[in-house]
Amino acid sequence: MFDKIFILGAGAIGSVVGALLSKKNDVTLVGKRAHVEAVKSGGLSVSGDVNETFQLQADTQIREIPRETLIILTTKAYDSENAMRGISKLLREDTVVLVLQNGLGNEEVVKRAVNGKAKVLRGITNMAAEFFEAGQVKYWHGKTFIEKNVTSGDVEGVMNGSGLETSQSGDIRNMIWGKVAVNSVVNPLTAIFRVKDNEIIAKTLAAVRHQIVRECINVGKAEGLTFRKNLEKEIDEEIAEYTNFSSMCQDIMKGNKTEIDFLNGKIVELAGKHHISTPINETIVSFIKFLEENNELSGQN
Repeated sequence: MFDKIFILGAGAIGSVVGALLSKKNDVTLVGKRAHVEAVKSGGLSVSGDVNETFQLQADTQIREIPRETLIILTTKAYDSENAMRGISKLLREDTVVLVLQNGLGNEEVVKRAVNGKAKVLRGITNMAAEFFEAGQVKYWHGKTFIEKNVTSGDVEGVMNGSGLETSQSGDIRNMIWGKVAVNSVVNPLTAIFRVKDNEIIAKTLAAVRHQIVRECINVGKAEGLTFRKNLEKEIDEEIAEYTNFSSMCQDIMKGNKTEIDFLNGKIVELAGKHHISTPINETIVSFIKFLEENNELSGQN
């Protein structure tokens, strides 16, 4: 199906996806130097729902793109444009880019950066992963969904063939918004309190959780989306099963920038367009921005 697969932005999720795909495909992880060097010297150690050390290629950049290449974009959402512009001259008409990230509006950013030089697909995943040490990740199984079009079948096939449960969706936009509602609760609250996901399912935080979701729903409806009834309760039940540290919590713990602008921040941005009040999401964004700034100041000292 694909002669080559690159994982562009091999952090937690990207590393797991790359590792599993490498069993049957020619895969290269593209990530930060420390992680790349660890993988090249000792392999990628995956624990959790898979316990195995994978020997696969790794590099700090994509140097050439052969024919029939799949690029799975798992950078942080705010790095998407730079990542794609950095390889724009290497892209080919038969290159497929799967945008597998959290947040709203990611695929539009990538399509602008690609400027028609490659095929762009949007996907979302319910997998979870932790990455606290170079060369080592922890993995929790989850389903992946990709938008349905003529190219999707090949991507679905290669993912499923490597044990990554994947299916196509004709309603990817609604699925993305549903995931954003979950992430807008999980990510910032766990980052603020520095706890695992299921720990925020406390009665004392119920009103905050539910108001975040209601504001997401109000904005989503204004954008033409539909939502299931009792979504707040469904999200509580879903989060209660998560035993990992969220990606945003990991970012704050490691002193990194977060994806808040593509989650709660995007909700606030779209709310402004529709003149909708989102006080809880605005507050959450402010809290995360403070933590980011505090990390920056700590790093300078």
